[in-house]
Amino acid sequence: MRKEYILEGLCCANCAAKIEKEVRALFGVLEANINLVNCKLSIQLADGVDTDLTQVIKQIVASHEPSVKVIKHDEDKEEVGTKQEKKETMDENKIFLVRLAITVVLTALCSVINIQDHIKIIVLAIAYLVIGYEVLMNAIKNILRGKLFDENFLMGFASLAAFIIGDQLEAISVLVFYEIGELLQDMAVNKSRKNIADLMDIRPDYANKMVGERIEALPPEKIEVGDIILVKPGEKIPLDGMVVKGNSFIDTRALTGESVPREVTVDDMVLSGTISTNGLLEIKVTKPYGEATVSKILELVQNAGSKKAESEKFITRFANYYTPIVVILAIAVAVFPPLFGFGTFTQWLYRALSFLIISCPCALVISIPLSFFGGIGGGAKHGVLIKGGNYLDALKQVDTIVFDKTGTLTQGIFEVSNVCPMDGVDESYLVRMAAIAESQSTHPIAKSILAYYNNISKDKAMQPVQINELAGHGVVADTESEVIYAGNEKLMKQHNIDVPQNHSAGSIVHVAVNENYLGYILIDDVIKPETKGVMRELKQLGVKRTIMLTGDHEEAAKAVAKLCQVDEYQSELLPQDKVAWFDKYKNQAGMSGKIAFVGDGINDAPVLAGADIGIAMGGIGSDAAIEAADIVIMNDEIGKVVTAIKIARKTKKIVIQNIVFALSVKAIIMLLSFFGITSIWFAIFADVGVALLALLNALRAMSIK
Repeated sequence: MRKEYILEGLCCANCAAKIEKEVRALFGVLEANINLVNCKLSIQLADGVDTDLTQVIKQIVASHEPSVKVIKHDEDKEEVGTKQEKKETMDENKIFLVRLAITVVLTALCSVINIQDHIKIIVLAIAYLVIGYEVLMNAIKNILRGKLFDENFLMGFASLAAFIIGDQLEAISVLVFYEIGELLQDMAVNKSRKNIADLMDIRPDYANKMVGERIEALPPEKIEVGDIILVKPGEKIPLDGMVVKGNSFIDTRALTGESVPREVTVDDMVLSGTISTNGLLEIKVTKPYGEATVSKILELVQNAGSKKAESEKFITRFANYYTPIVVILAIAVAVFPPLFGFGTFTQWLYRALSFLIISCPCALVISIPLSFFGGIGGGAKHGVLIKGGNYLDALKQVDTIVFDKTGTLTQGIFEVSNVCPMDGVDESYLVRMAAIAESQSTHPIAKSILAYYNNISKDKAMQPVQINELAGHGVVADTESEVIYAGNEKLMKQHNIDVPQNHSAGSIVHVAVNENYLGYILIDDVIKPETKGVMRELKQLGVKRTIMLTGDHEEAAKAVAKLCQVDEYQSELLPQDKVAWFDKYKNQAGMSGKIAFVGDGINDAPVLAGADIGIAMGGIGSDAAIEAADIVIMNDEIGKVVTAIKIARKTKKIVIQNIVFALSVKAIIMLLSFFGITSIWFAIFADVGVALLALLNALRAMSIK
């Protein structure tokens, strides 16, 4: 069972990691993850556990972030809660500006007016308490709860100690710049959230339901399957459906990243989240809102934050050790040097305070997940749905890619290129028998045979037939007078039908009646024009091995592999053979790199599920693709595989930059502080300043060219 809570006002990634850890330790909780982008806590409960954890979670959250509100997730409440949160944030900012003004005025008066020392100390103490009241109170509350080493404690203790040892102006200044930095950091986090939310702004606000001659504007959730909705030019299509009247050009950029609109007319299927640009459409709804494409995509992207990359998990673990270690170093710096005669306690205590301020790991803990989510948002902008940071992380390491052929490397558009009857067999009779056998199949090859038959024959009537479709072999059709076999060479051999040796390139459908071989039909599948260029780009990106798996016969597979420039291929494979061969390649890859499989997401679900990275092509509107794959490409462009890898590599690069930058700056400032070269001001930059710069760098993950 899954439960979700909104944590209103949560911005501290370090506190989020601690909340996650404590919730995960509760009885019956299998997994707990906080998505900082939408402030959502997701909990997975064990089977049979239906305990209401709301009060316990409120207590845990309050122990780390007293100002954060815990609300059970509900979409309507979430929207109201977001508005309320915005109002409260504005009020808090106004109060902060008043506190800041009072502090600055009091501190300035003490600096420019000549007053007695004891009065000056009192005025500065008032200024200190005005700006630092919240930090100190939160620190005291957390100490009483046994929560040491949080940011409030570290900053409160450091500033208070500075005030006591005589650096009152510096103590106040530290708190002023810390509070300003925190405000800017919260603004940066909220800006990141808004940017990512804007990328996925495809949720429709309403649907125009047609009731007789009237039109009612209703929430999409209240529209039922079978209802007729009206979509005006410029409006988003709110639900999946079929056009029953009108025609228009549909802008699909929000789903597929395609810039060229697609024309739709009567009987065409349209998807929610796309926009009708110029025409009036009447659409018959085929799916309820909860199952519509737009709902699936939004749920997928919003939940992506719960699947964390190894880098995120490492930083969370690292933060648990980093802060206590630096605090211990601070104590050592304050105590041991003066004991051995290297300066006074006051000098070394001042230097130790810098260590305390630097010990907060927020720059790392918040910028890393935002970098990954930025990459996920950037992918969605290009029509590439990535289910989590863990898959984005793994995609960067892919060095072997296995492709399905039909619909992936090829367009999946089949055409009859040649009909080859045996001597004495009429060509039209051969095609008719094949058409009868394939009459009930939905396979693209079957459709191409039926289309060809309809073009050459005036007699469209089909006799009653009982079909037995054999996966990976073909079709056996029983009519009243005969048995028709239509399929590959394996089907013919299975029924002891002799087939002449054939070296034609293309898909071959052999046809026999009552075990008498009639001949074969040659069918070509058009290769996507960009495929060759994609293979070249993959090599440039460092992919060492490209492989094609197909059920086609050897000659056809060889021809396609050569044209597509894949390194290896395996032909004449049954569905179970594909799984076996893929497992073999996966074992060969071993620990050195990751292996990805690219398929259509419907027929290849077992292989997609078994791959390190399963990439579904043309998954738009496909339940099977969205369920089975780790990455869903929302159209059939093979080039989006390259886009996905580039996104993964840029995101990983930004993550590494943030880790190296944050740790390097903190280490340098600590070293300089130890030797007394820098002041507490630099420590503030190493904490808040580095966090801001890391956040701004994380935003770059959303802009992938």
